[in-house]
Amino acid sequence: MLSFEEILQEVETEIKNIPLDYPPKGLFDPIEYILSLGGKRIRPALALMACNIYNDNIEKSIKPALGMEVFHNFTLLHDDLMDEADKRRNKPTVHKVWDANTAILSGDAMLIIAYQLIGQTDPAYLKAIFDLFTQTALEICCGQQYDMEFENRTHVTEAEYLEMIRLKTAVLLACCLKSGAILGGASAQDAQHLYDFGINIGLAFQLQDDLLDVYGDTKTFGKNIGGDITVNKKTFLLINALERASENQREILSNWIAQEEFDADEKIAIFTHIYNELNIRSLTEAKMKEYYATGLQHLDALKAPAERLDILKEVCNKLMYRKL
Repeated sequence: MLSFEEILQEVETEIKNIPLDYPPKGLFDPIEYILSLGGKRIRPALALMACNIYNDNIEKSIKPALGMEVFHNFTLLHDDLMDEADKRRNKPTVHKVWDANTAILSGDAMLIIAYQLIGQTDPAYLKAIFDLFTQTALEICCGQQYDMEFENRTHVTEAEYLEMIRLKTAVLLACCLKSGAILGGASAQDAQHLYDFGINIGLAFQLQDDLLDVYGDTKTFGKNIGGDITVNKKTFLLINALERASENQREILSNWIAQEEFDADEKIAIFTHIYNELNIRSLTEAKMKEYYATGLQHLDALKAPAERLDILKEVCNKLMYRKL
């Protein structure tokens, strides 16, 4: 059984070995740049850990795990462009270092590279992994479309938001876990439990990101604090604040949302103050813990030795309780 550190080292080594030295450099340099920014590498690590629960040889899960990590970074590259974000992992985003057209084309190339890597899956498992990944990739696009549509709507329900983040964020974590389980030789029932575990921890982690955007430290979060507030992003916090606000609080929030020119620091401070008045932070934390507890129930249902789940539980616990 490999440690999490050993798995991460394997992932980083393999990422550096992805061939990106083709001409023209202008296409591949942005890909190398965004992959070099690091990140938690949680998606490929989950795939390898899930495989390792059932099989000591994780070799067969490496290529599809890499493909899913490249795909994830492709979505970040395009998300940053759509959101006009300045920073990713505390570094300038690709479209800021280069330009929008380069970000689009390099992102397209990343998607192709992701499919090339997944195409190297053991033929015995290729159809199952390919079908799962392509369904997941389409669902992520659906989630992104919902996210964009929410920007132009004055009212978004909590249920709609949770479905959007399930599609945009949680399904890829679930896909990585289920893929690793399939490649490790898990039963169909166990593979589904790991998928459901991924959905629930994915929802919990995204709610954690919503909190970090307001209450986090930019040095550890890697993005500017308050970015969601400045662009009127419909997060769990804003949706519930608008739902629970008094008439006066709702008027203040609505007026700031309607303004096209404003002082960003002042807007962030006012929104945060109202969130505090409405106890939105505690509400969000409670929802996070609810999803996380449900996820652990699926993990506990696995037909696998308990000690083989310890690393997975430890890693997810650390992510769940990242410092705000």
